[in-house]
Amino acid sequence: MAFRLKADNALLLLLVFIPITLVLEYVVHASPTTLFFTSAVAIVPLAGIMGKSTEMLAEHVGTGLGGLLNATFGNAAELIIAFFALKAGLHDLVKASLTGSIIGNILLVFGLSALLGGLRFRTQVFNRTAAKLGATLLLLSAVGLVIPSLLHYLRDGSGTAGAGAEAGGSLSLEIAVVLIVCYVLSLVFALRTHADLYQGAAHSEDHSDGAAPAWSKGKSFAVLLAAAAFVGWMSEILVGGAEEAAHSLGMNEVFVGVIVVALVGNAAEHSTAVLVALRNKMDLSIQIAVGSSLQIALFIAPLLVFLSYVVGPAPMDLVFSPLEVAAVAISVLVVGQIAGDGLTHWMEGVLLLGVYVLLGLAFFNLPA
Repeated sequence: MAFRLKADNALLLLLVFIPITLVLEYVVHASPTTLFFTSAVAIVPLAGIMGKSTEMLAEHVGTGLGGLLNATFGNAAELIIAFFALKAGLHDLVKASLTGSIIGNILLVFGLSALLGGLRFRTQVFNRTAAKLGATLLLLSAVGLVIPSLLHYLRDGSGTAGAGAEAGGSLSLEIAVVLIVCYVLSLVFALRTHADLYQGAAHSEDHSDGAAPAWSKGKSFAVLLAAAAFVGWMSEILVGGAEEAAHSLGMNEVFVGVIVVALVGNAAEHSTAVLVALRNKMDLSIQIAVGSSLQIALFIAPLLVFLSYVVGPAPMDLVFSPLEVAAVAISVLVVGQIAGDGLTHWMEGVLLLGVYVLLGLAFFNLPA
């Protein structure tokens, strides 16, 4: 409980960057690079507040629906950031942030949860069937992202780049429909027909801190909406400075999207998934981490494809760079191995984090 209070207080201190960012944007007219960093820091506590409010909602509705709510509203920050990038026509940044969110949740968030939870408990168990289904759905999403990219590069290699681009856009739209249908059916499975698999194991230490009453549903939703509104405001400023920040710091735009923007957007999952793992609720932790990646790949990515026809200057396809495709595929395969036995320990967390660092180094060393 004391750890939780310290973490919350540290996040709340970062809220000072909201007025700092607004003053720099509307009064001082600071450089885009400065605004990029201050708005990024401002989003972190806001995303954490969103995560806390959805965790409070989870206490009212149970582990299964609670994990879904946490993944959904935890991804709100990523969706808002991606929406403004999409509106600005920054398709490469959008795709990079989607890639970063997928690998960040299943490698960084789950890795931190397994490491820190494993340091407190020798082994932590979770429902093997539910975890394997999540890993299989992630594999489906990886296939959905690989196919249009593979078609695009094969046709480019045969000298029909224009046809490849046109086919890639049409195929991306069709794949987006398939992915969303699979996502909706997975919700039916998790919340209706097989809800018992997602209830989580009972742990005697879960309520040992006894103490603080949960927020009411009304308060949770009110805090959630207020935080989301400020995330939207900060995200618009963040996206406006992303390109110049990347160039001025010698970073490529893909690294900014995959690592920096994704880390900012994943703040809610970072805090909530790790904290519940420290309370030996690994079922909820893995549902947040894997469920969040699933939602990005099966719902938010297709949704952004549809939205690009309405708000973007041009339609967005699902053609990712070879390194992005490889990163998603490697991450999915690694998590599939971890989820196979229904238990985890701190060394598995180290392995997940190691893969994330290696992929981060690869993206960082792409030409700017």
